[in-house]
Amino acid sequence: MKILLTPFAQARLFPKSGRANTLQDTTPEDFERHLNEHAPFKVLDGYAPFCKLHVHRNWTSTRCLTVPITDDNRHLLRSAYEARTKRELPVLVRWFEGLEAPVASYLVVILYSREQMAREGTPIDADWGVVGCLATAAPEEIPMAPITMMRNALGVDEGGSGVPLDREAYRRSVEFWERNANWRP
Repeated sequence: MKILLTPFAQARLFPKSGRANTLQDTTPEDFERHLNEHAPFKVLDGYAPFCKLHVHRNWTSTRCLTVPITDDNRHLLRSAYEARTKRELPVLVRWFEGLEAPVASYLVVILYSREQMAREGTPIDADWGVVGCLATAAPEEIPMAPITMMRNALGVDEGGSGVPLDREAYRRSVEFWERNANWRP
């Protein structure tokens, strides 16, 4: 099985600005090589048949993606409308500013099948394409953000995958994201 780091994921996981809340201590080439040479600790089913999650023990100093919201840090929450790419419409996002998450124990690599990558207009010469990576404390998926679920339901033309909204998964996501937020340096 061959895994390829997609341009979409590379831009988000390895930005040119080198932010502290992205993958650390590895290059895009070394990251891709590691995924192809080391079996995952665990494989999870994703939100659709074309999506798999490869859970690896964190071999980097990458920090957890999310931090629990508490009365002590709530004042550090910020929000803005942002788009992940120039093609997408901006959506409301929220994050902590001024705190640092602990080092993650696991990297949960989000993979899409070759067929789905082609459907979304990014054909790959591999079995699976990396579309994201979640740095977590536990070997589990962080629920997809509610806005990402909505974007997916809107379809490929709006930057999504075309998977319809699952109301129960959406409610579980809201429950998680009401109590947690991403962070930025």
